[in-house]
Amino acid sequence: MKRIEHIAMIAHDMGLIFEFLGIASLLPFLVLVIFREWDMLLPMASAPLIFIVFGRLLSRISYKDLEPSFSGTLLAVAFSWFALALIGALPFVFGLDMSYTDSIFEAMSGWTGTGFSMITALDTTPKTILFWRSFTQWIGGIGIIAFGISLRRKTRASLFRLYRAEGREEELVSTVVSTSRRMWMIYIVITFAFTGLIMLAGIPLWDSLNLVMVAIATGGFTVHAGGLAYYNNPLLEILLIPVMITGAIPFKVFFLLYRGNVREMFRNQTVRILLLIALAGSLITSWDLYIFDNLPILTALRQGTFSAVSAICTCGLQNSDPHHWVAIPIAVVAMMMFIGGTMGSAAGGIKVNRVMLAYEGVKWWFRRFFVSSHVLVPLRFGGRTHSKQISELAISKNMLVIVVYVLTIFVATIVSLHLYITSFRLEEVIFELVSALSNVGLTVGFISAASPLTIKWIFIFLMWLGRLEIVPVIIIAMGVIKGIEEDITKQKPAPLVYDHQENY
Repeated sequence: MKRIEHIAMIAHDMGLIFEFLGIASLLPFLVLVIFREWDMLLPMASAPLIFIVFGRLLSRISYKDLEPSFSGTLLAVAFSWFALALIGALPFVFGLDMSYTDSIFEAMSGWTGTGFSMITALDTTPKTILFWRSFTQWIGGIGIIAFGISLRRKTRASLFRLYRAEGREEELVSTVVSTSRRMWMIYIVITFAFTGLIMLAGIPLWDSLNLVMVAIATGGFTVHAGGLAYYNNPLLEILLIPVMITGAIPFKVFFLLYRGNVREMFRNQTVRILLLIALAGSLITSWDLYIFDNLPILTALRQGTFSAVSAICTCGLQNSDPHHWVAIPIAVVAMMMFIGGTMGSAAGGIKVNRVMLAYEGVKWWFRRFFVSSHVLVPLRFGGRTHSKQISELAISKNMLVIVVYVLTIFVATIVSLHLYITSFRLEEVIFELVSALSNVGLTVGFISAASPLTIKWIFIFLMWLGRLEIVPVIIIAMGVIKGIEEDITKQKPAPLVYDHQENY
């Protein structure tokens, strides 16, 4: 009975968030009116209509204000993100006559901030649809649940559990809803400020706004088929680098800027490590392109720097085609995509925080080998000293996430190679799968509108997994399997031979 009450309360909250999304989804109609694309009226009305209808139905469910179970919260968030793709696909189906699979792919890529696209003729695509793509990435970047929290008049524990279940280890918002609203105001101001910055490169307002919306959300959609190569503008690429980095650092850092505490922002160890990895990756990738691909030094520096920063920020914007690279720079960029940005940001990947904890954990582990077993060796991380029990638990959970990510890429590679025989090299296939799981969108061309249906669904699943950071999905699967096993056990007669305490 209590489980039903938990589900009812979470369903009610998700209904409120769907209602908010339905209202927010009306914003593209402003673009529709400006560009007079009246034929897009009905296709664009499909998504907000379904959001509002489902939201109204769910929000009317009666509930009791209880502390929600974590497994129920995970289940609600996982299915909600998939529902976003199913509903967000409707404008593509009705507006562009795309297949439903391609439309779900495009919507999942949008909401998760990945950047892969199934649209082959972007230059002739209605601007309303183009803005819808950018808008989904912009909203999805900061988190759908955070969006819902920011619009509530009062909040409670269930919404914050929903936010944490999105895969956000570090809390963006405090228990005060006004703080969340202030965060959104900062997000909007930064978006418009960067739009003005990009326009300094000679880019039109329409293109600048769309580029900034996807870059700050660490997405990768563009409004031209040629991507950034369409502009061939080195200044544009230089100006986009701080935009991408902004999306990859913790959102809480912007509160420091809001309060005028700029110095404290750069004292953040996670931010400094992110910038250090970005610098090192840029130099290594540029050097590899210069040495192994025989590119001119300036071209190698331009492509290597932008690709490395885009990779560590898990942003799908690219100014080159890695398909023409040798294996070494591809491996470097793939590793940076795998690492990703920081917790509490719009970026994907395993996160810089986990890499830092893994490094400190390995050091702590080996330091204990060189002292007596009676000596307590503390683990210092995040400016605090942790006990042995807490340290071992934290390191174990941290390494579990990293190992599961690696295993997922391994299994996905084997399955993809069996289902799709192509001329793409092994490192290119791995590169593309890492890009999907880390919600990046950098591509060598392996995934496209011409790819088999099975491969598209593998990528849809990987993008969904990456947005939820895999572990919640595993917990859900284990819970389902455990429930099935318990049901089967209840249906079977009790064994007469074995004692219930016997190990077998």
